[in-house]
Formats: sequence, C-alpha cells, structure tokens
Amino acid sequence: MVAAIDAPALGSGIGYRPEFRADLFAHRDRIDFLEIVADHYLDATREKLDELDLLRSHFPLVAHGLDLSIGSADGVDPRYLDKIAALIERIDPPWWSEHLCFTRAGGVRIGHLASLPYTREAIDAVARNVDYVRRRIKTPLILENVTTVVRIPGGEMDEAEFLSRTLEATGCGWLCDVANLHVNATNFSFDLERDFNCWPWDRLVQIHYAGGRARNGLLIDSHDAATSEAVWTLYDRVVARAPVRGVVLERDENMPPFLELIDEAARARATLVENRRWR
Repeated sequence: MVAAIDAPALGSGIGYRPEFRADLFAHRDRIDFLEIVADHYLDATREKLDELDLLRSHFPLVAHGLDLSIGSADGVDPRYLDKIAALIERIDPPWWSEHLCFTRAGGVRIGHLASLPYTREAIDAVARNVDYVRRRIKTPLILENVTTVVRIPGGEMDEAEFLSRTLEATGCGWLCDVANLHVNATNFSFDLERDFNCWPWDRLVQIHYAGGRARNGLLIDSHDAATSEAVWTLYDRVVARAPVRGVVLERDENMPPFLELIDEAARARATLVENRRWR
C-alpha cells in the first residue's frame, strides 16, 4: 500500500465551535487553521453555509466527520456519503477525517462511536468501505483511533496492530488522538511507553489533543478540561517521532476564556517548531 498522504503542513489549529467565533476572529493571527465538524454543515441553513464560507475565507480548513460508520459490516450510507462529498467539494481541504469505528448496525444509528473488534474480518469491512468512499471523494481520508469502555471479545490482535493493519489495508493516513491513546492505555493498563514503537507513526498526518476527566475509576475523553500534563508529555513524544502535518485542540464543553485555548494552541505550536514540523 501507499505511504501516508502527501499533504501540506498546516501548523497548530483548533476545532471550531460557534461559541467562540467572535474571539476567534479577534485573534485569528494566533490560529493557523481550523477543523470543522462535518456533520454540523450537512443539511445546513443558509446562515450555516455563510458561516462556513466566512471561515474558509480566513483560515485553511479540514473536516472531521462523526457518522460515516466506516467500520459498519453493512456498508456506508450512500445518502450520508453524498452530503459529506458535497461539503468536501465546497471547502476543498487537503484531507478529511473520520473515526475508526461504527455508528450504525443493522441500519440503525446507535448514537455512539463504537469500537470495532480487533479482527481481520473488521479490517476487511473497513477496507471495503474506504474503497467505496474513495469512488465518491478523492480527497485523502485519514482515520482516528477512538476510546472504548469495553473490549469486544474475540479480538485477534491488540489495538496498535489492528490500527497498523487497517491503515495498511486501506492506504489511509492516521489522525492520532493522543488523549485517546492515553485514556485507553490507562483504562486497560497497557504500557504505552514500552510499546510506543508498535504504533504506525509513519502514517501519521494529524494529531488531536484534549482534556478529560475521571468518572467511576475510568478516564473519560470528555473534551471539557485543559489538556493534562500526561497527554502533553505523550504529545511531545509523538511530534518528535512522527511526520505530523497539523495538530488540533478539541474542546466541546465547559468552555474557558478563549485566551486559555490560544495558550494551549501556542504550546502545541512550540513543540511543532522545536521539531521542525512547522515554520
């Protein structure tokens, strides 16, 4: 299969949320690019499309999908794919991303990013679906590792091997969510430091980082707090190791003053510059 995608370096970005639009434009010189949630602009009103055009006129954009269900055994919903394709055509990003998971089963949307079983059969299903998507969307697709609370029984490999084999089978790049890596390593007690070189770093294109919280003895990727020092340590190591093109801070709830988000993006950028991933 081909190597990770050939894409421009975008720098240090942020996941766009309408709550901070005014602050974003007041400080637009301190954010290199934006990631939009694709699903927020499907079946969009004129107002939302105008917002999208405004963002595109001031920032490079990438799109991040939520409900493609790339791992569904019953395939990708063609109507949903048509909507995603129209959005990708409108914003013309260098890449777009989705979660390596399933969100539909038996034609029913389950409303959750459900982890796939770590099996060869699941890899084959993802590969079939990616091939179908590529017939409609030529823009490179990258896949994000997700968190899970329960490991599906019958797995034939660990997460690192499953991800590596899936990216190899599909030719996709990797959106490495370092917070998700930390959450899964903590909750399932595997040694991320010892097994660091087992992950497919040569296929990495983009990074997500975020803060979460503990609940009932588990870490939750809740995107409602500042990034923890443990995640920053992992982020720094990944940037030093992998040919990342862009990094994105995710924050969805408990929004702080916007300058706190700016500070996190600046810290992420400093690591990119130190490792010559950004100018």
